[in-house]
Amino acid sequence: MAQNPQTQEQQGQGMEALRGLGQAGGAQPARVVYEKKVDKQGRAYATGKRKNAVARVWIKPGKGAITVNGRDWNQYFARPVLRMMIDQPFLASNRRDSYDVICTVVGGGLSGQAGAVRHGISKALTHYEPDLRPVLKQGGFLTRDARVVERKKYGRMKARRSFQFSKR
Repeated sequence: MAQNPQTQEQQGQGMEALRGLGQAGGAQPARVVYEKKVDKQGRAYATGKRKNAVARVWIKPGKGAITVNGRDWNQYFARPVLRMMIDQPFLASNRRDSYDVICTVVGGGLSGQAGAVRHGISKALTHYEPDLRPVLKQGGFLTRDARVVERKKYGRMKARRSFQFSKR
């Protein structure tokens, strides 16, 4: 059998060099530090999206008032489930009555708009207080829900539904 002509010494030196590579380059990656992003008025801005809805959200320190499209959020989102959805980032971070929220929402239905506002609030909270990022990330509030309505195809009634088949 033909073997590699390297001696035991050469192989040992090569292994030592490989071990040294891991130590020299710093095996631990540097931790990313997030900065506070606030405008001149002391507000943090973020855009939230869900389905076809887009929410522009500004948060600032306050008493917990939430305004959606110029109306109180209790009036705009009449269903308690939607209000609960919007409250989730504040409850996860224990900041319920610490911030005032002003947002404008366009597109989609009420459910998609509530999801967009929640996403925007979560992102704005991380811009205002970067230390909240791990808590909100763990709760899944920073992930953009990418599910959208499937497009209609030609030769079909809807996206997948075909026309009724008749043999005669």
